[in-house]
Amino acid sequence: MSGARMNALATLRGQIERIETAEVVHQHDRVALGHGEVDSALKGGLARAVIHEVFCEGRQGTAATGFVMGLAGRVSRHRPLLWVRQDFSELETGALSMSGLAEIGLDPRRVVMVRAADVESALRTSADALACDALGAVVLELWGDVRQFDLVASRKLTLAAQSSGVTGLMLRMAAQPLPSTAETRWMLRAAHSPPGPASMPAAPWSAWGAPRFDAELLRNRHGQCGRWIMEWKCDECQFSEPSTYPQPVAATPAHRSDSAVLRRAG
Repeated sequence: MSGARMNALATLRGQIERIETAEVVHQHDRVALGHGEVDSALKGGLARAVIHEVFCEGRQGTAATGFVMGLAGRVSRHRPLLWVRQDFSELETGALSMSGLAEIGLDPRRVVMVRAADVESALRTSADALACDALGAVVLELWGDVRQFDLVASRKLTLAAQSSGVTGLMLRMAAQPLPSTAETRWMLRAAHSPPGPASMPAAPWSAWGAPRFDAELLRNRHGQCGRWIMEWKCDECQFSEPSTYPQPVAATPAHRSDSAVLRRAG
């Protein structure tokens, strides 16, 4: 084996060792999501300075985008958030709404949007951004199965995140999971969101209820997997267990006899 190949092999082994020991380096650098069972499975919360993957079917893109926004809000530490998209993403899923970010509890002034011409540009931009410790998180949104995002590309993103402490969030729409160096891998679906409580002031959006996600943790490098319904609390900017709103019960009209009494009398 030539000297160049030996050096390349040694470098690769060193990189793999750094990835496999990420838990030791960042074991205390986690942020609680707010959902008790999820945080327990994640050993205290979502790890920073690593890569997390969020997958969804094409028709579930809106739910997955909202979930990623919530994760980004938790891990970014009020620092700027860079969101990298392919040019044609807006044709498939529409543009990100700045007012929507505000409603979900994130400051749109901290969000920087980058539209890449192709997958290669998106990967290069994301790797460069992950190496910048001024950012809080980097979201890379890719549509469909892309051959350019392989294990080597995933490893580059992970090493960049570890070196700077910036968290990477991969949003994969209409794609099949492949081997990667991601810390966690999620499958997202929309969950039913019941109307808000009757005590809430009347407003057009009160009937929507709080955003809820059917989140399945498919891969967890250092903990258990599972599936949960996660509700996003916009005011607290964190996830939680689904709320239970008591439904109002109609009182018996004062001028009408109780039906049970009538049955007994009959």
